[in-house]
Amino acid sequence: MLHSEFWLQIEYWPLSQHIGATWWFPLLNSLHVLSMALMLGGLLMLDLRLLGLTARDYTVRTLGQDFLPWVWSAFIVAVITGLGLFITRASAHVLNPAFQWKVGLMLCAGINMVLVGRLPPRWSGALSLLLWAGVVLAGRWMGHII
Repeated sequence: MLHSEFWLQIEYWPLSQHIGATWWFPLLNSLHVLSMALMLGGLLMLDLRLLGLTARDYTVRTLGQDFLPWVWSAFIVAVITGLGLFITRASAHVLNPAFQWKVGLMLCAGINMVLVGRLPPRWSGALSLLLWAGVVLAGRWMGHII
């Protein structure tokens, strides 16, 4: 299988080996969790505002200007650290149903962000909360589903 060989080759990269065998793995894991928490905190404020539940004195635009730079910065750190974690066990992750769900839900969350202006705000906020909760849960399940 060419695909499984490809993923195995990634695991044998020197960087993958170094991350998996040293203190880099717990460091990247910790940074991944912290960046996700920062990103989700900002998104939570925006989504709750879209739902009309909080920060009603502020426009969505104002909250977006305040929170989106933090959200995007944290997202970039989460992607980089997530890739670092992924390459250490790429062949196992791609077959893991929880990983597959995590990636699928992240894609749906991205599509929701692109469509935020086209969907009713309440739908978009509720969908965002649901999708990102699913991403977090799937990420936590990855180590427990084989």
